[in-house]
Amino acid sequence: MTAYDTRASLEKATDAVKGAAETVQSTTESIAEAIVDSRRPGGLLYHVSGMTRDSPLKAIALAFLVGWIVARRR
Repeated sequence: MTAYDTRASLEKATDAVKGAAETVQSTTESIAEAIVDSRRPGGLLYHVSGMTRDSPLKAIALAFLVGWIVARRR
């Protein structure tokens, strides 16, 4: 392997890492935006947090049951 081949391989790897980093960054931003939108009044997280605040024991029981159902299917 020559120095040119090594340099070309390094440039390809660097480009691949940069592309992956950009993809992760854009995905993170879109997920963060979705979370912020869901926390606004009328959103799903808004309602879930309100129900959890009103009756935390019921929320814990429901979360346990959902986790148990999901675990049983696997």
